[in-house]
Amino acid sequence: MIAVPLLADATLPDESEGILFAPLELLNGYAAVFLVAFTVSLMSTPVVRKIAVDAGIIDMPDRQRKFHSFPVAYLGGLAIFLGVLFSLLATSFLTRGDVGLLRAVPFSVIVGMVAITFTGLADDIWKWDPRLKVAGQLIAAAALAIEDIGPRLAEGALTPFFGSPEDTLLHIGSFAIHNAALFYWIGTALVALFVVGGCNAANLIDGLDGLLSGTMTIMALGLLSISLLMAVHEPVSDPEQSLVGTRVVLSLALLGATLGFLPFNFNPAMIFLGDCGSLLLGYLCVVIIMSFGERGQTELVLAGLVVFALPILDTILAIIRRRLAGMPFHSADSNHIHHLLKRSLGTVRKAVLTLYAITAAFGVLGVAMAAVRLFTETRVLAVVALAFALFAFISAVAIKVARQASWQLQSKTDERAAQSSASTGQGSPAAATPRDPA
Repeated sequence: MIAVPLLADATLPDESEGILFAPLELLNGYAAVFLVAFTVSLMSTPVVRKIAVDAGIIDMPDRQRKFHSFPVAYLGGLAIFLGVLFSLLATSFLTRGDVGLLRAVPFSVIVGMVAITFTGLADDIWKWDPRLKVAGQLIAAAALAIEDIGPRLAEGALTPFFGSPEDTLLHIGSFAIHNAALFYWIGTALVALFVVGGCNAANLIDGLDGLLSGTMTIMALGLLSISLLMAVHEPVSDPEQSLVGTRVVLSLALLGATLGFLPFNFNPAMIFLGDCGSLLLGYLCVVIIMSFGERGQTELVLAGLVVFALPILDTILAIIRRRLAGMPFHSADSNHIHHLLKRSLGTVRKAVLTLYAITAAFGVLGVAMAAVRLFTETRVLAVVALAFALFAFISAVAIKVARQASWQLQSKTDERAAQSSASTGQGSPAAATPRDPA
């Protein structure tokens, strides 16, 4: 059976090529996933908040990096986890129509989700060493590596340079290494890089009320749109192996869970995600984005990364900023994009809404990039150029503001040191001359 797509001029494949699912059919079939995720998240958040308050798992304001006015409960990530988990379980008995033929979510993804959630929860409660957090993320990556997503993505990226997987990479006497081995190991490394990078990138932008949960809601819409576009374009020849259903289910679960949590997390927040929530949201995004490369479509993975650009951007800037300051990467500071916007615009809400708009802009660019690639089979250099220009412009402004703040802080430090020296008869006021710390 072939489902009729929403696009009137779309070409239907022969039945021998597979089943073509329409976006509306997928949304109707998996509607329960969104509803369960939203409802469970909405109802469990107050319960989780009470547990956190009773257990004393709260976040204290410091007026430098944490701008809330009163202590706020952690553990909001547990509500997100419950919403996603129950929605995934719902796919086994609430799925409607022909989408029931599709593979839902691989068990390895759920194992990784549990590992990530436990890692973040342990850090929220016991303040784990950063190395233990990375170890937990690598366990999740190892579980995810059971799937062939990483090797397929590596194959799509490397085949133009090294040839097909069947080709020989190295041949010494009777000993031969085929490209398939190279693709496997590089693909496994990609999975680890995506998981660790995506989880920590999401964690870094979780600095203002409603910022991460709101931007993740917008990103989920973008990732869902790309997933539906892929469903229109790609016939499913083997429903039990295809990731068409997986992408849509995870996107809907992510959308529902964050949307149910957002009312409690938006400024003024009653509860925070904590590392449990931020790491889990980053992991779910990474899984969806990597699944775009199911058939080696590296450009679609790039489109997903454009949707996820805000956390990536903030992470890159944090690395550059801390490198220039000689600080370790895991050290905290108050010069993230959201901190700069909060100081510039004056309120948390204005800063968060501005970042919502930036996330939406990246989301539109990512979806446009995927649509152009899927339906025109042309390169999307114009969209990539526009996304890069936006990325670079925001980076330049953020680095400029951060450097100015660093210069001003250094100037005040030098001035205080000069005044102290003058009062004791040592040194010279000339030491107070402002200088660029770089």
